[in-house]
Amino acid sequence: MISFNYETEFKLQNEDEITKWLSSVIAEEKFNEGEVNYIFCNDEYLVKLNIEFLNHNTLTDIISFDYTMGKQINGEIYISIERVRENAVDFNVDFETELRRVMVHGILHYCGYKDKTERHQAEIRLKENYYIQQVS
Repeated sequence: MISFNYETEFKLQNEDEITKWLSSVIAEEKFNEGEVNYIFCNDEYLVKLNIEFLNHNTLTDIISFDYTMGKQINGEIYISIERVRENAVDFNVDFETELRRVMVHGILHYCGYKDKTERHQAEIRLKENYYIQQVS
């Protein structure tokens, strides 16, 4: 089950559509959907998590905690709406597209995709683009 939680004023206007889309991504990647919780927050909230759990005192758009067991996707995905808005401007894309990119990015990590090397970054970006096109 995919759920959405809000620690900020932001609210998704299309939770059902996004849920169906993310569920289809999980299925297409040949995983089973477990419990995936999205938590939308602000920079301050995410920086605190970044310091506490990752020892990084930096801004980020997403932090995910992966509790996947075998082929069952489970986890918590924290997203800073402030970062997504700024990144959308920086990357010259609309907010919805950037938000979907970050949301699917977390799921793709749970499916085993990495982004630490340039090659892995290119691979995950191709997958992000592929899945974003499914809802555009």
